[in-house]
Amino acid sequence: MPASSDPTVRVPGGIVPGVVKDGILHFRDIPYAAAPVGARRFAEPDRDVRWEGVLLVETPGANAPQRTRALPGLDVVPLIGSGWVRGDHHLTLDVLRPATEATGLPVMVFIHGGGFLVGSKDAPVQDGASFARDGIVYVAMNYRMGVDGFLPIPGVPTNLGLRDMIAGLEWVRDEIAAFGGDPANVTVFGESAGGMAIADLVASPLAKGLFARAIVQSGHGGMTRDIGVAQRLVTKLAGLLTIAPTREGFAGVDPDAMLDAVEAVSQPTARIDLRGTDGREPVFGISKFVPVHGDDVLPQPPLEALKAGAGAEVDLLIGSNSEEMKLYLVPTGVREKLGALLSWFVLRKSHPRSWATLKAYGLGTRKGGHVLADAMSDLVFRWPARRFAEEHQGRTHVYEFDWRSPRYDDQLGAAHGMELGFVFDSLASVTGPEGLCGEAPPQDLADRVHRIWVDFARDGTLPWAAFDRETRQVYRLAEGRAVTEAPMPCAPFLP
Repeated sequence: MPASSDPTVRVPGGIVPGVVKDGILHFRDIPYAAAPVGARRFAEPDRDVRWEGVLLVETPGANAPQRTRALPGLDVVPLIGSGWVRGDHHLTLDVLRPATEATGLPVMVFIHGGGFLVGSKDAPVQDGASFARDGIVYVAMNYRMGVDGFLPIPGVPTNLGLRDMIAGLEWVRDEIAAFGGDPANVTVFGESAGGMAIADLVASPLAKGLFARAIVQSGHGGMTRDIGVAQRLVTKLAGLLTIAPTREGFAGVDPDAMLDAVEAVSQPTARIDLRGTDGREPVFGISKFVPVHGDDVLPQPPLEALKAGAGAEVDLLIGSNSEEMKLYLVPTGVREKLGALLSWFVLRKSHPRSWATLKAYGLGTRKGGHVLADAMSDLVFRWPARRFAEEHQGRTHVYEFDWRSPRYDDQLGAAHGMELGFVFDSLASVTGPEGLCGEAPPQDLADRVHRIWVDFARDGTLPWAAFDRETRQVYRLAEGRAVTEAPMPCAPFLP
C-alpha cells in the first residue's frame, strides 16, 4: 500500500490515482469492465480493460441510463443520486480506505438499490468514508440496469446486471490487496434492489467464493422471474419500440428512446401480465425489471437453491424496516385515499388470495389504505426476508429497523430506505424539512447501527443469537434488543 504522499496504486489495467481527504484515501471511477457500448452493449462484462499511464476519468460519476422520479415533499437525491450522468465508461467502482500504511483490512462492497432501474454508487447517503474511517476498505460499484441489465432478450446473456456485479467482485478478489484490503475477508451489502441482488448472489454458483459474509437490507431472494414469464416483457417492449424482439432489434435503440419505452411499460396502466404459474407477481408491481432464474447465474429460484445448500458457507445478516411500504404510499397520499375495494383491486393484480390476506390484516375494521400498507410491507419485504433466513443453511442473523421518522405528520414511520443514514452514519444527508429522517434523527442510534455493520464485516461479531425456525430471534435496532418474533399474518399466503 502506497504512502499517502504518493496515493497511487498499480493494477493490471494501469495506474489508479488517489486523493486524500480528511484522513481517507479515495480512488474514484475505476473501470472493472470495459464500457458496455457498441458490440459490448448486450455482452457479458469484459474484465480486460486497460488504459495508458495514470487513469483519466472521462466522465466522473458516469452511471447507467436512468430516469428518476420525484416523491411529493421528499428529497430523493440523497437516496438514489441526481439521475443519469452520461458516459460510456459506467461499469466502474470506487475504493475508499484509511490513509495509513495498514494492510489486510476487512473489505465491504456495497450494491446500490433503485428497483434495478435507477440509482448510483455516488448517492450521498451511501458515503463510504464512514466505513473507511473505521478501518474498512470500502468498495461501491455501478452496474447495468433496466433493459440493458435485466431484460432476457433472445440472443443476449441473461442477468447482465448480476454478471456485472460478479465481475466487480472478481475485480475485488484479484485487486483489492493492492489497496490494503484482505480478499479473504469480504462482506457484500446492499439495500432494496441491491439487497435483492446480494440475496441472489448468495444463491448463485457463479458468485461462490467471492465473499465471506453478506448483509441484505430490505431485500431477499423472492423477486426473480422465470425466463419465459419475463420474456413477455421483451415482446411488450419490442411492440412499443416497433422492433424485432431480438438482440439486433434492441441494440439499434438509443438509450433515450429505450427510457421512453421503459417509462411507458412501467405505468400502472400498462397491460402486461407478469404473474407466474402460481398466479403471483413476485415484485408486486414495484419494478418490471428484475433478475430471472433458469440460467447459469441462477439455475433455480434462490429459495430452492438455499434448500439445496447454496450459500451455506456465507455468514448472513438480513433484515427489513418495520413499515417498508409507507415510502410508496404515504408521500403520494395513496394510503389515506384507498378504501377497502380499491386496496383489494391493487393487491389482486399481484396476489391470488388478496382478499383473504387483507382480511388477515384487519380489512373491514381499519382504513383500506392503512391495511394495504401493512400487508404489503410484510408481503413484499418482511416475510420473504424471514423465509430467506429460514432456508439459508449457514449462520444467519435477522434484524428489524424500527426507528420511526416524524415526516408527513408522523405517518412515514420506519419506511423503506430509512436505515441507510444510520448504517452509513450519514444522517446529515437525509436530515431537514424534506429529508427522509426529518429534522432531528438520533445520532446515538446511527453510532450503534453503524458499529454493528462494522463489527460484522470485521470478524462476524453480532450482539444477538442466530435465527432459527423455532426461536426466531430478531434484533430490533432502535430498541437494542432481540425478541422472539411470531410468524406474520401473511405467512399462510406466501410460499
